[in-house]
Amino acid sequence: MKNKFGFTVALLLLSVTAVIAQKKVIKSQDDVPRFTYEIPTSASEVFTSREKMDKVVNQLAEDYEGLLSEYDIQDNTLLKGIYGTLKNIDLYHGNYDEATERLMTIRELQEKPSDKLMSGLSNMAYLKALEETNYQMNEEFHQKFTEYFAAAVNELPWEVVQDDVEGTKGNLEIYSENLVLGMIQEGIDPGVAKTGTISDENAATMVNMHYVVHHVLPIRADMIGVYEQYIAANKVEKEDIWADRDIDLSGESNLSPVIVAIWDSGIDTPIFKDQLYQNPKEKFDGKDTDGNGFVDDVNGIAHDLEGNKTTSVIFPLTEDQKTKMPEMVDLMKGLQDLQANVSSEEASALKKRMSQIKPEEVRPFLEELNLFAIYAHGTHVAGIAAKGNPKAVVMPARITFDHKMIPDPPTREKSERFAQAAKEAVSYFKENDVKIVNMSFGGSPEDVEAAMEANGMGENAEERKRQARELFEIEKEGMFEAIKSAPEILFVTSAGNSDQDSEF
Repeated sequence: MKNKFGFTVALLLLSVTAVIAQKKVIKSQDDVPRFTYEIPTSASEVFTSREKMDKVVNQLAEDYEGLLSEYDIQDNTLLKGIYGTLKNIDLYHGNYDEATERLMTIRELQEKPSDKLMSGLSNMAYLKALEETNYQMNEEFHQKFTEYFAAAVNELPWEVVQDDVEGTKGNLEIYSENLVLGMIQEGIDPGVAKTGTISDENAATMVNMHYVVHHVLPIRADMIGVYEQYIAANKVEKEDIWADRDIDLSGESNLSPVIVAIWDSGIDTPIFKDQLYQNPKEKFDGKDTDGNGFVDDVNGIAHDLEGNKTTSVIFPLTEDQKTKMPEMVDLMKGLQDLQANVSSEEASALKKRMSQIKPEEVRPFLEELNLFAIYAHGTHVAGIAAKGNPKAVVMPARITFDHKMIPDPPTREKSERFAQAAKEAVSYFKENDVKIVNMSFGGSPEDVEAAMEANGMGENAEERKRQARELFEIEKEGMFEAIKSAPEILFVTSAGNSDQDSEF
């Protein structure tokens, strides 16, 4: 006799295998379908209207559920993003059981110990408190949320989660509804005004910002209070492990100079006067004295935002920007202090500024903060390269990064110039005996897509994906070709900075 049960199981396994085989595989960002939704007014108006927001939310939910059912997605970061957005959509609709299931799925997808331990803690305490107070966000709800959240947080191993706890607390302290609304008005509305549409990525951003306004800000003070108590109970003065690991060659003899090119946002050269590259054949006279194709390259080279050669090895600030420099330095320090749980005057000033910000002030504030962060970046990197190594000779090789919320529109001409600029820079490195090049920057086709959408370019999201890949490949190939031409140089890159699979 045949075993009917075994036969049924075999058929079931074959059926499941067939379904999996039929799924399209997503191995890279290029495999991910893009979606486009019509926005009849502005993104910010949709965001503040439940009726108009419903339509976008429901379309996005249908498309993201389709991604999960029709595709074999082989990247955890993408999966976590999709499930996270769907979880926020469940909260938006009040589907709390479904949201709980999503939270469990997201936690299973976490790979790093701290992420797995902290994943969904606030959401689970939030949902439990809601259920026990009949979904009324009253005083009893806040008491119960704080109780449940504190119980979960206090179980966390401090040595594993410290950085994430302090960083999360710092971010919570600068969130506000005005900040969120300002980011939508200034970052998404301009593109929508030109096309009348929005991509699924920006639609997901709106869903996630809606979650912040309606499900995070109401419990922000409770969360901060719990984190403060947890930090205070566990904070100890850490042993300085770096002193013993520091390498200082200052007292060493028989050292040879090594030119290290800082291919970055530029260098404030007076800081490195004793370790700064010098081109003996060039002088500051507004001419290409040595005939190498660069004007006034006494200390190094530079390319502007268009990819053209220029002369200043650090971004030239306007008089107004120079005046604001001390204020912006304090604000940047305040932000870093907040994220590291350092109590300082700068951190207090930043919290006060952010608590009073109006939506129309968000763009100029963030652009200025971004400008000065970029302005300081290359000098900061050069300082790391030069510290404790008197024979490290730093060479500025300035790239100009866009600091604006709506970046300049990408074009084929610009991509070709950027590719050419990479070749020009590497050729300069070879000609001047550079041994090491530090490249603390990165980019992806998604960055190009985002810039295109912000500028209202492309017929739809799928067309932007195609065009963005073409433009990105021009720049990527130019960079790779340049690097391959210099096997004698060590290029140190920022692989891993995005905290996800760079191959994907």
